[in-house]
Order: sequence, then structure tokens, then C-alpha cells
Amino acid sequence: MTSRTTAADVADVPLDYDPYAYEIHEDPYPIYTRLRAEAPVYRNEAHGFWALSRHADVIEAFRDSDTYSSAEGVSLDPAASGPHAHRTMSFLAMDPPRHGRMRGLVSRGFTPRRVAELEPRIREIATGYLDEVIGRREFDFIADLAGKLPMDVISELVGVPVADRAELRRLSDLLVHREEGVTDVPQAGMEAALVLAGYYADMIAERRKRRTDDLTSALIDVDVDGDRLDDADIISFLFLMVVAGNETTTKLLGNAWYWGWRHPDERAKPFADPGRVPEWVEETLRFDTSSQMLARVTTRDVTLHDVTIPARDRVLLLVGSANRDEDVFPHADRYDVGRDTTDLASFGFGRHFCLGASLARLEARVCLEELVARVADYDVDPTGIERVHSVNVRGLAALPTTVTVR
Repeated sequence: MTSRTTAADVADVPLDYDPYAYEIHEDPYPIYTRLRAEAPVYRNEAHGFWALSRHADVIEAFRDSDTYSSAEGVSLDPAASGPHAHRTMSFLAMDPPRHGRMRGLVSRGFTPRRVAELEPRIREIATGYLDEVIGRREFDFIADLAGKLPMDVISELVGVPVADRAELRRLSDLLVHREEGVTDVPQAGMEAALVLAGYYADMIAERRKRRTDDLTSALIDVDVDGDRLDDADIISFLFLMVVAGNETTTKLLGNAWYWGWRHPDERAKPFADPGRVPEWVEETLRFDTSSQMLARVTTRDVTLHDVTIPARDRVLLLVGSANRDEDVFPHADRYDVGRDTTDLASFGFGRHFCLGASLARLEARVCLEELVARVADYDVDPTGIERVHSVNVRGLAALPTTVTVR
């Protein structure tokens, strides 16, 4: 028999899902339980969106991209949505045929072979940071490791010099952070976006003069039957890499470390058998995924669970809720390293399945493998934990850690 959390278990939680609210950032899962049970097609009038919370509905919406359009972006933020969303989110904010063209061109420079070839370098970067922090025994897992590795990997991939990476990491953090009560990209985020756009434009101009062995050069040269990417296409893809490729992997690593600390019996599994590190990664992706929701816009009226969503309305696909759906994942609120995670929704589904899924998994696996090889156990200071406040992304900004070295 499946043990499931019911609406009655969280009846004292108001049925009010607001992705901007700090209390939702702290713990969205009780309200997700209510939504799945009581309002699987939820309406938020204040922010003008619908939300789908059940696994079957979220997956079907991913699958039916003709009805649930991505052309106006995947976020609620006004500055990152609308007809120009593709300028910062590339093919993530496109529908066919434009989506297929752009993704097809980009994927030529982002092949599984290119990703696999990164593993030795990813391991080298990870061990370099670990050499710096393990000897201290005390460090901030985010600031000293998880916040650095993914940006360095993306930078290696696209060709950002080492000297510029810390600043690009700072700018990317500004892009996703949201102040309490603010429902749009703050001024600092807007300014960061302009600086990044200028930086990437300069980098592309340099590569057009002199090619190097990096993804930016590959994107300049990619040609499919005469179809090529222009500078605006490449800049939008580099923005996507910074936000989707850097921020989400940083949060994945931090979430794995945090939930491992909260569940010592579960973290003991990969620490006793490093071959189980991939299971640790996959269960973290399910239990507390970095990308909690993605937005769509309906192209027609949709009736679901006796509720009609009008055409041209915005719909949020609550990925974090889908991954806690008890009808798909028994004991869904239990962190269980080694469970069957085949049906997790974390990377989307269908034509919008995350192009960087294999890279994110590779980075997380390599980093955690290197950690369990050096660390016998660890503790976290709960008084120093800080959470990121973002509409789409869930994770930690600070995670003070003390390690016991093997």
C-alpha cells in the first residue's frame, strides 16, 4: 500500500500558491499537496496565471507543445516573458518550426561526445576547489564549491577566460535573485543582463576574427544546409547557458548536500558505496528539483478536471509538485536514495527536454564522487543556511559545512 500525504495532513496551509512569496521559497511542498488534491487546475487571479500540479497533467502539457506554447517564455517575470523572451532564453522560448531550427543548430555544438569529453576537465576543476577547502575542514559549500564549479564548466565550454568567471558568476546570481514583494526583474538584474549581453557580443566578435576550440566558435561555424546562427541567436543561447546551465546545477549540488545532511541514513548509502552517487543525484532531482516550475501560454481553450483554461492564458507547470505526486512516486515525501526515478519531470519532456540534462548530471556526479572519496562525513550549521529567492529556481545561497576527512 502506498503511504501518501493527503490534503487533510496540511489542512492548515492556505490554498494560496504565489511563486514570488518567500514562504513558498522556503517550503512549497505542503501547498503542492493541497493543489494536487483540491485544485489540480489552480487559478491565481492576482498574478494572472493557472497552475498544473499533478504529474500526469504536467507531463501531458510538456508533451502537447502545440497547445501549451513556449513562445512567450518559461517565467512569470515580465522582463523574461512575452514575444521577445527568446532574446534571453533562446530556443527555450520558441515553438516549432523556429524551435527545431534553433535547437538543431545549437545541438551540433553541444553533442554527447563534446559533453563526455568534458569529464576529465570537470574532475580537474572539482578537485582543484576541493584541494582549497578540504584542508580547512570548514567552508561554505555554495560559495566555495557548488557556486563555482558549474560556472567554470560552462565557461570552459563556451570559452570565457578564467579571469572573467567570478564576475560572470556574480552577474548570473543577480539575474535570478528576487526581492520580497517584487514581481519583476530588479534593477540590478536588468543592469546585469545588459552587461552580460555586451560581454557576449564582444566575445563573439573576437571569435569571428579568430576561432578557438570552444562552443562559441562552434556555434559561429555551424551550418546546416546554409542555415547559420547570427550574433543575436548566439547571445541568447549564451544567456540560456548562464541561467539554465549554471544556476540550476549549482542548486542541484547544494540540494544534494543539504538533503544528504538532513537524512544521514540516505547519505550513508553513497558514502559507503561511491557507485551509488548517481542515485543520490537522481533522488535529489526528484525530491527537490532546482527548476520548480516552467510557464506556458495556451493556444486554445483547454478543459481539464472540469475547469476550462481560456486560450492565451499563462499556465505554470509545477515540476516540483509533479515529482512529489504520490500516484507516481510511492512515499513521495520521503528522501529515498535508490528509489525508481524513471518518471521524474525535472528536465521536461518531449521536444523541450533539457538539452543540458546530461551535462548537469555529469557535473553533479563528478563533484559528489570526488567529495565522497575525500570526506568520511560532514555536518552543516543550520544557523548559517541561506535560501535563494527566485521565481523558477529553488536552492541555497549559503550552506556552511564542516567535514571529517577520510
